[in-house]
Amino acid sequence: MFNRSKPKPHRIDTLIGAGTRIIGDVQFAGGFHVDGHVKGNVDAPADSGATLSVSDSGVVEGSVAVPNVILNGTVKGDILAHERVELGATARVTGNVYYALIEMEMGAEITGKLIHEPRRNGKAEPEIKPAPGDATADSAG
Repeated sequence: MFNRSKPKPHRIDTLIGAGTRIIGDVQFAGGFHVDGHVKGNVDAPADSGATLSVSDSGVVEGSVAVPNVILNGTVKGDILAHERVELGATARVTGNVYYALIEMEMGAEITGKLIHEPRRNGKAEPEIKPAPGDATADSAG
């Protein structure tokens, strides 16, 4: 349907193997791939461009706050993807998914809410407030 030949490869700096179980929070930069089990929160700086990928056999029990997420396995916790989320056909999420861009294959399951949070290009969008004492349309008489 989307005419994609191959997914683009992503860099992997850290690999958690299928027989490995991590208990505790993980903070990383670059690429982090999980074939095993992580029981703890997974975090990367919002502006780092980092990517978390979780294979079919991979499990994360905890919240995820990472710019890019490629999920084929299971996340039991909220996902905050500052840039992009890709959910494969075998992806399972128990929690809310906060995303700027999302791509889902048929078969992906989310037990929670999908919440769109627009990208801000690394900057907070300014909120325009009238200065105290400024006239507004409501007060014009």
